[in-house]
Amino acid sequence: MTTATHSDPRPSGPDQAGPRPSGVLRDSRSVFVREIHPLLRDPLNIVFSLMQPLMFVALYAPLLGGMTGAPIGQAFQWFIPGIIVMIALFGTAMTGSNLLYEIQSGAHERMLVAPVARSALLVGRACKEMVPLVLQAVVITAIAALWGFRPSLPGMVAGLVVLAVFGLGLGALSYALGIASRERDWMFWTVQQGLLFPLMLLSGMLLPLENGPRWMQVLSAFNPLKYMVEAERALFNGAFGDPAVWHGALAAVLTAVVGLWVGIRQMRHSI
Repeated sequence: MTTATHSDPRPSGPDQAGPRPSGVLRDSRSVFVREIHPLLRDPLNIVFSLMQPLMFVALYAPLLGGMTGAPIGQAFQWFIPGIIVMIALFGTAMTGSNLLYEIQSGAHERMLVAPVARSALLVGRACKEMVPLVLQAVVITAIAALWGFRPSLPGMVAGLVVLAVFGLGLGALSYALGIASRERDWMFWTVQQGLLFPLMLLSGMLLPLENGPRWMQVLSAFNPLKYMVEAERALFNGAFGDPAVWHGALAAVLTAVVGLWVGIRQMRHSI
């Protein structure tokens, strides 16, 4: 007499067994190292990604200075922190396209059967996106310093930390969107472009919103990017006591919590 055995069809990865936090951190580090190697082998990607923000610095900031009548160095004190937030916005919002390509090529499916927690696949990837963000911010700041931009160094460090937390959540949301649109890649670009530019324009990143219509000011109050821009301007100018700092820090933490929750949930249920 034989007894039939039934195998559990569910994945047997680390997340199913409830890995210890130390295991998730170790796996996240392994994924981070894997993802950072292509960037280190081809640093020109960081250089080319700087082209757009450099064009804004070279062409838009002088126009802004001419409109306000302020010296270019003073205009940079207001403008450059917003450009650094722009770098974080565009950089992290694009990360889901890389995951979407890996899904379509089959590389992501091979990663899912690796002996690592699925949550670590997302956390490690998202942390990797912080490296080019910091490098690009340093380069932009150094170039703007040639025209009189004088940031507070402690404030700049604190601002980049806050921005990294925000970018972690935004990158996770981009990954979640990439997974959700794996069978319809056009949906990723439609949603991403449909949200990206309204978020940017309603943040006061390029022009102050104080002189805009009332309806834009009301909409901007629901835009977490607005609080990030205001916090970065305060920190880069050394105004640690400005209420905008903790407003931006709170927006960054909430974005990270929501982004990681949504992203990890999507990663655990990805095929």
